[in-house]
Amino acid sequence: MGKDITELGNPARPTGQAGQDMLMRMAESHRQVTDWGLSFADIKEDESILDVGCGSGMALKRVADKYERVNVYGIDYSETSAALSGENLRGYIKDGRAHISCASVESLPFGDEFFDGVYTVESFYFWPDHLKGLKEIRRVLKSGGKFLLIADIYDTPDLDEHQRENIKKYNLYNPTLERFEQLLKEAGYKDVQVHTKEGTTWVCAEGKNDGTIL
Repeated sequence: MGKDITELGNPARPTGQAGQDMLMRMAESHRQVTDWGLSFADIKEDESILDVGCGSGMALKRVADKYERVNVYGIDYSETSAALSGENLRGYIKDGRAHISCASVESLPFGDEFFDGVYTVESFYFWPDHLKGLKEIRRVLKSGGKFLLIADIYDTPDLDEHQRENIKKYNLYNPTLERFEQLLKEAGYKDVQVHTKEGTTWVCAEGKNDGTIL
């Protein structure tokens, strides 16, 4: 049996045409969990928002479509993802409202307290150093700014066989709800909350930067 589009595209670091096809498919399949997670974001006009692991850029595009004066930024360590995001956001890039970079969460190309809000969707599974990445995001988050970590699975007995197979197949880092909370607190976030949606395995872990120097 041949490889499916997810295997061909390499979800950990998408490459080539198969990677682009996979990213666009995932943008659609993850749309509902993304919109649910971003409902906790409290985005306001004139803010600057960062998407870590922006993939296809479609989540950022929806933010830019909804808020006329929000500046959106995306980073992804996959050159294929960054290029696709740039293509999907080309109009906003031309207008100066969107900015895409190929970079890793462990070394973000932004100054301290640069963003009003930061989120990541379906990328945390693949981060090379989860605690370091969370601390780096806190560094670029303004005092009072909120970070959201959105995913469609967490470690729970409710996971079905297919989900468990994918966790093993793609070597996904999949914490419990308690571990999500612990990680954000270890990284220095305050007012940490972990949201779930009844009838799903969705999770949105949020935390704020209170400006404390760690």
